[in-house]
This record gives sequence, structure tokens and C-alpha cells, in this order.
Amino acid sequence: MSIPSGIPNCPRGLEYLTTIDQLLVKQKVELLEAFTGFETNNKFSIKNALGQKVYFAAEDNDCCTRNICGPSRPFDMRIFDNFQQEVIHMHRPLACSSCLFPCCLQSIEVSAPPGNVIGSIEQEWSICSPSFRILNHLGDTVMRIEGPFCTFSLCGDVEFNVVSLTGEKVGKISKQWSGLAREIFTDADFFGISFPMDLDVRMKAVLLGATFLIDAMFFEKSGNRETDRPGML
Repeated sequence: MSIPSGIPNCPRGLEYLTTIDQLLVKQKVELLEAFTGFETNNKFSIKNALGQKVYFAAEDNDCCTRNICGPSRPFDMRIFDNFQQEVIHMHRPLACSSCLFPCCLQSIEVSAPPGNVIGSIEQEWSICSPSFRILNHLGDTVMRIEGPFCTFSLCGDVEFNVVSLTGEKVGKISKQWSGLAREIFTDADFFGISFPMDLDVRMKAVLLGATFLIDAMFFEKSGNRETDRPGML
């Protein structure tokens, strides 16, 4: 995908997001992880609706953290454009996701360009269904994400709705069914992200960060073993 030009007040590297209302995120299958259960750094290809490559994402952390902490591990996600320049940086600290620990819930911070915080996603305390708030660079809540009670991917998509502060649905993050073999033997996932075309590009990038957080919390297996369960216990 070529870079749109002449976009005022747009962080470098986010020009790609001004002309799209959908992103497709495909996780790369890691053969070592698939056959042994040994956790490796995740890698993702990010494309537009036409299948054109927009970004490439690579997780950055150490071997011990990945294999000891499993899906709860902290990580940095580095997003590169087609010129191999890092244009977005995301940081997920070590935290809990269970409703039993309301003071230490999940979050991820998004910077674009790296070092310039443009927003974050914070898990909200809930017992039944997952929910998140989307914050801008000032720390104000601008949107929310509401997930389903059951996040098992049983031969179908799992949808997390993006809603306005008034409760109106404005987009969604959808974990797409990727086939029986891939679902059972790997944790390589497909995601679709939809949002309004005129949404601030910073918030589009933050929704991409929300996708990586949701993937880590609900669809990342530990040693290729399914650990998800209904509710937020």
C-alpha cells in the first residue's frame, strides 16, 4: 500500500490509516511453537481490505518471560511500515485479567511515533463479559469495547464490539475462525478490525493495540493448551 501524502496533523507512519475503515491482522504460524509448545515471539502481517500489506508487527520480549508468564506476559509490540521503519510502539505491562484482582488489570499503551503516547486501552472490572475503555493521549475515555461472555472460537467468529460513550456501535474487533487444524494445533489467529473512515487515525492505531491485547488475553494458548473459560474469573 502506498503512503497517502499531504495529510495535516497526522503522526508519521499513520498516513496509511487515513483512507481505510478496515484492517486484517494475520498471525504468522511458528512451526517450533506448533510442534513443541515452546513459546516464541509473535509476528503479524497487517493488511487492508484489498489484501495490500500496510504494516508488519513483531513482539519483543525475552525467552524466560514468554515461557514462564505465558499468555499473561508483558511485551513490547513494534509496528513497522513497508520501509522497515518503526512507526508504532505498544507496551503491555505485567498484570492480571481476573475479576479477583481489580487493582491490577490489563492495559496496553500505544505510541506513534515511538515515544509519543497517542492513547491506551484499559481493562474494566467485570465478572461476566470482558470490557475495555479506550483512552486518548490526555487520558480521557473516548470509546469502549464490549466482549462476549464466552470467547471460545467454536467454528465461528468471536466479536468484540467497539461502542461510543452513548452505547452506539461504531466498529468491531472480530477474531475470525481459521480452520479446525489451525485452531487446535496453533495459536496463530486471524482478526478483522472495522471502524469509521473518519475516525481519528490515532484512535485507529489504538484499536490495533486493543486487538493485540485481546489476542494475548483470550486466544493465546499456553504450551498449545486452551486455557480460556467463560466469564472473567
